[in-house]
Amino acid sequence: MKHYLSINDIDSVNRWVEDALALKKKPLAFKKLGRKRTIGLLFFNNSLRTRLSTQKAAMNLGMKVMIMNFGKDGWALEFEDGTIMDKGNAEHIKEAAQVVSQYCDILGIRAFASLKNKEADEAELVINSFKKYASIPVLNMESSVGHPLQALTDLITIEEYKKSTDPKIVLSWAPHPKALPQAVANSFIEIMQLKNANFTITHPKGYELDPKVTKNSRIEYDQEKALKDADFVYVKNWSNYKNYGKVINQDKNWIITEKKLGNAKFMHCLPVRRNVVVEDAVLDGNQSLVIEQANNRTFAAQIVLKKMLETLK
Repeated sequence: MKHYLSINDIDSVNRWVEDALALKKKPLAFKKLGRKRTIGLLFFNNSLRTRLSTQKAAMNLGMKVMIMNFGKDGWALEFEDGTIMDKGNAEHIKEAAQVVSQYCDILGIRAFASLKNKEADEAELVINSFKKYASIPVLNMESSVGHPLQALTDLITIEEYKKSTDPKIVLSWAPHPKALPQAVANSFIEIMQLKNANFTITHPKGYELDPKVTKNSRIEYDQEKALKDADFVYVKNWSNYKNYGKVINQDKNWIITEKKLGNAKFMHCLPVRRNVVVEDAVLDGNQSLVIEQANNRTFAAQIVLKKMLETLK
């Protein structure tokens, strides 16, 4: 595997999860694999878990890490070909990607959706431009339409805590004061489909996601009906897809409560708005897996980086 840009880059989801859980038991087992290798992490947007867990994963594999915040540290990049660069952008992606490729062996990119132009976001201009012009493997640390590291983490967590071979898993929309991207939801749906899981999506009418992503996944507009007898409830807000980037519903009744959760495990990628998305009692209760999920971010990143490093040998 050269690049890890989407869930579709996973060739065997079961084996990847097994290997990640094995790494969790012995995180330094492949410390020599990344020796003399460097990973560059470029952040066009904020990060806590992704930044630290990917750095920790690389260090567990013996890699050196370089981090750059492009929002304030780097030159403003131009991505369009043939542009007369007489405005604000000082450097073209063609040079930037090639230069970074000389300094690093693997390149991680984090660049969110603008939520202003659907076509532009779906073109994934930032990450695809680095893939096009860089000569090294590229790692998606969340892009406009996907967060494959988070989704792999989520499946690892479910496999670790499931009590039956076919648990009922529900992805539920929740209210949020801001318009948020669909990236986390998209990748979670894709990995549930890859796993052929017992899976349901629930959200208010009008918050349908890209049908090319949801495909034949079960959608239930009645949240309480969807949550009935669930084993895992994954909660995430996303903005409107059809009326792109808009917030059309702030229905506070979609908050996750102890009563709605029932006996299910609660999951969220973090950060989370307490008492908006989910009530305190759920987050602070023993059914919450959010801290365990955050811990597993390291091992999801580590199994991906391990496979990337193996292609460099």
